[in-house]
Amino acid sequence: MAEAMVLCRVPRWSVGLWASPGWWRTTCTLRALVRPKRGPGCPGGASGPLACSMFSKVSSCTPEVMLTQERYPVQRLPFSVVSEEDLAAFERLVPGRVVTDPEELEVSNVDWLRTARGCSKVLLRPRTSEEVSRILRYCHERNLAVNPQGGNTGLVGGSVPVFDEIILSTALMNQVTSFNSVSGILTCQAGCVLEGLSRYVQERDFVMPLDLGAKGSCHIGGNVATNAGGLRFLRYGSLHGTVLGLEVVLADGTVLDCLTSLRKDNTGYDLKQLFIGSEGTLGVITAVSILCPPRPKAVNVAFLDLDTGSDLEMSMLARLARCFLESNLASCPGFAEVLQTFSTCRGMLGEILSAFEFMDAECMQLVQQHLHLASPVQESAFYLLVETSGSSTGHDAEKLGCFLEQVLGSGLVTDGTVATDESKAQALWALRERITEALSRDGYVYKYDVSLPVERLYDLVTDLRARLGSQARRVVGYGHLGDGNLHLNVTVDAFSAALLDTLEPYVYAWTAGQRGSVSAEHGLGFRKRDALRYSKPPPAVQLMQQLKALLDPKGILNPYKLLPTQA
Repeated sequence: MAEAMVLCRVPRWSVGLWASPGWWRTTCTLRALVRPKRGPGCPGGASGPLACSMFSKVSSCTPEVMLTQERYPVQRLPFSVVSEEDLAAFERLVPGRVVTDPEELEVSNVDWLRTARGCSKVLLRPRTSEEVSRILRYCHERNLAVNPQGGNTGLVGGSVPVFDEIILSTALMNQVTSFNSVSGILTCQAGCVLEGLSRYVQERDFVMPLDLGAKGSCHIGGNVATNAGGLRFLRYGSLHGTVLGLEVVLADGTVLDCLTSLRKDNTGYDLKQLFIGSEGTLGVITAVSILCPPRPKAVNVAFLDLDTGSDLEMSMLARLARCFLESNLASCPGFAEVLQTFSTCRGMLGEILSAFEFMDAECMQLVQQHLHLASPVQESAFYLLVETSGSSTGHDAEKLGCFLEQVLGSGLVTDGTVATDESKAQALWALRERITEALSRDGYVYKYDVSLPVERLYDLVTDLRARLGSQARRVVGYGHLGDGNLHLNVTVDAFSAALLDTLEPYVYAWTAGQRGSVSAEHGLGFRKRDALRYSKPPPAVQLMQQLKALLDPKGILNPYKLLPTQA
């Protein structure tokens, strides 16, 4: 029987999962948070104590973000301009949910990184797919461009207008429509916040197959539209595998109902796959059916510091490894040791390994300097976070204990800390999850999200440091080593077109030379659309353009995004 539940926005960085009786409880131990009404200062509508610190750059004393059309060489396509008649029509379609106030619009016109800014004059807030259908049908007839928007947590400028596109927000489409407690299949509207969904299924002994640092703000529809990866990719794989069905509204208002909850359906083309990762350019996702795995009975988190100079008593680690929940931090002197530790980890932990994250010393310095997070271990070249998830507490703890003894005994890991309570475990995860936040406070950030062979993963960071020298404040690398996913970030005092020319296409060409991907999980959006050719051959790009022309012949859906600029 279907059950309805409204999932509203919840604070970012606030969920913790603990391997003890009731470990699936949602906690807010990092800070006490209140989320008052939306204000123009916080992307995605974030506010309150945490948001004020996270998004301090958005205060009234901060210079406004330069318009995207002024910062980048882009020309407006010949779409219609919203008129008073259009506004009246929208008011009839979604009464009371047409936003034209400039201060309210500022939040949705600016991306989370504050590096892209549109000038939309209207935002629409539908509640149902039928309302989305009526809106798109009208916009299609009027040749009005539309920018679909979820939680606005994207990092490539794909979630905000480039010019004056109408913003179509899914924020009010936030209901769970059904959950099957036998199969673990969840069906919900696209505007459900990921963290709210995580709470919902955890209370029923399941977990969401993806977890992101932005979970407190991002929408499941946006996750699917960008094919988000995140922290659980190593264990549960891509959304291409866990999403079972979608409801999508096409550019002309046609509702495509492929919202199946079947694990197997071999009838014709699997059309939902077209929209996973399409970034709102082929249709607007309005509902999702997703397979949720059972809640692990035991979760262990190890944070390892890979460096020389401090011996952590192995008997202590072995003993603590048998605790129901643990977090361990240890260090490596170089990336070669990181790779050896990963090989050992994968071999010894096998099926229970659910996350293997790495961060360099610059990342630790950033979270210490800007967020005042304390490092529980001595300084190191690299840090690792390892998580296991399984069904047997004793079995998993024994395997993790053997792994820790092996890497300590071999000298790969020489320092660490073990958390045996919720607050310390959450604090260790925060060291990894809040790096993006710390980077945003260090200056203007040039962000790159690439896939590379794991043995070359960090070479790009060292190469770029040598190439940029004093031009950059910091060049840092971190990411999902288990997936071969590097988050490369360069911080400077302010945006520089000259530095951008130094970075691009160099980073993309370097990545292509290793047969990597220029976008591992963030998507292409506006900023990376012309880099698509570094990862896809011309026939593939041409086919993508043909699909776009077929499904959206007027090009009104999220224009200027994903596909390369056409001459």
